[in-house]
Amino acid sequence: MITVVGTGTGAPVPLEAVAGAELVVGGRRHLDAVGLPETAERIVLGPLAPALDAMEEYVAKEAHVVVLASGDPGFFGIVRALAERFGAERLDVRPGVSSVATAFARLGLTWDDAVVVSAHGRDPRTAVNVCRAHPKAAVLTGPGAGPAELGAALARTAPGRVLVVASALGSAEERLERVSPAEAAGRDWGTAVSVVLCLDETRTLGPVRTLAGAAAARPSEWALDEGEFAHRDSMITKFEVRALALARLGPRPGDLVWDVGSGSGSVAVECARLGAAVSAVEKAPDGVERIRANVEAHGVDVHVVHGAAPEALSELDDPDAVFVGGGGRELPGIVGACARRARRTVVVAMAALDRVPAVRTALTGAGFDCDGVLLQSSRLAPLPGDVTRLAATNPVFLLWGTRTPVSHEGVAL
Repeated sequence: MITVVGTGTGAPVPLEAVAGAELVVGGRRHLDAVGLPETAERIVLGPLAPALDAMEEYVAKEAHVVVLASGDPGFFGIVRALAERFGAERLDVRPGVSSVATAFARLGLTWDDAVVVSAHGRDPRTAVNVCRAHPKAAVLTGPGAGPAELGAALARTAPGRVLVVASALGSAEERLERVSPAEAAGRDWGTAVSVVLCLDETRTLGPVRTLAGAAAARPSEWALDEGEFAHRDSMITKFEVRALALARLGPRPGDLVWDVGSGSGSVAVECARLGAAVSAVEKAPDGVERIRANVEAHGVDVHVVHGAAPEALSELDDPDAVFVGGGGRELPGIVGACARRARRTVVVAMAALDRVPAVRTALTGAGFDCDGVLLQSSRLAPLPGDVTRLAATNPVFLLWGTRTPVSHEGVAL
C-alpha cells in the first residue's frame, strides 16, 4: 500500500500515517517537517521518474511506502502519476487543503467560479490566456512559468488585472502580495510561490453557481442575432456565417483568437463567451468604440487593438485561431501574415469572388489544408396579410485553413 499524505498548507502530518513506513518520498521541506521512523529510507523528490523507479522495488515486496505531497495530491498532483504506475487500488490518499483553496480562503473569497490552470511543467501560454479571458483564475506555477512570466505577458494585454502571489502557504514565512502584472514582471519571486491568483477585482464576487469552473461560464447559445450587437449599416458578420466560423475556429479556454478586421466585434465577443482569450484588431476609430461597447454589453474580456493589419499584428502573441473579415485588396497579404503565425486555424469571410483564389493561395502557401463554402441563406420575413416570404441575405464565401492541432496540456478544467 502507498499512503499519499497531503501536507504543506498548515495541517500537520498524522503520526499514524507514517508509522511503520519503510520508504518515505517527498520534497526536502516535507521530509524535514515530519518525524519519520529512524529505519525508513528517504527519497528527496526531484525528477519524478527515478523516484517512481525506486518505489517499484518496495511496492513489489508489499512494503509500506509513504509519499508526502503538497496540499491535495489529487488536485494537479502526484496521485495521477502514482495511479498510472502502480494502480489506484494500491493508493491510500489522505488529502490536505490545496494551495488554491487556502489562497482564496486567506482573501475571504469563494472559488467555485474560479478557473484553475496548471503551468507547472507546461507551456505557460495556456495559463496566460485563461487569465486574460476570465475574471478569477488560479495558476499553479513552476520554473519558467511563475509570477514574473505571467506578469510580463499580462502587462501588455490585461494590465488591469491584479495578481495575488501566495508564497509558503501554511508556514511561518507565509506571504500574500497584491501586485500589478507590471510589478510582478519586475521581481524575482524565488522558489516559495505556492499559487498565483489573477483577479479582475471589480468581478471577484461572481453569480451564484451550481456548476464550478470554466464549464459553468460557457453560454447556452451562440451565433447570436445581429440585434445583440451595435453595428453600422448592417456591417456585421451574419449569424449564419458566424455559426460556421465559430465551428471552424473552435475557441476554448486556454486559446488565443485574433479577430482581424473586427468591425462590430461580434466574432470576438462570441469567442470570448466560449472561454477563449481574444485580441480584436480594427483600424476604424468608430469601429473600435463599437467593439468596446459590445464587449462591455456582453460582459466579456477582449483585448482591443486600434490599428491596421498586418502592421498591428506585430505586437500580439501568436494565436491558436484567427478570423479575418473584410475584403480589400490587402486581404490576401493579411491572411498570409495571419497564417504564418496561427497554430491551428485561419477562417476568412469575404463577399468578393475575385479574392477567393488569392486567399486560398495564401492559406496553402503557409502550409494549411484549405477548404471552403459559399453560404447563401434566406430568412423568414413577414408580408402583409399574415403571410411569410423568404428574404435572401448576401452570399458570403467562407474559407478556412487548418493544420495539425497543438495540444493544450491542463486546459480541461
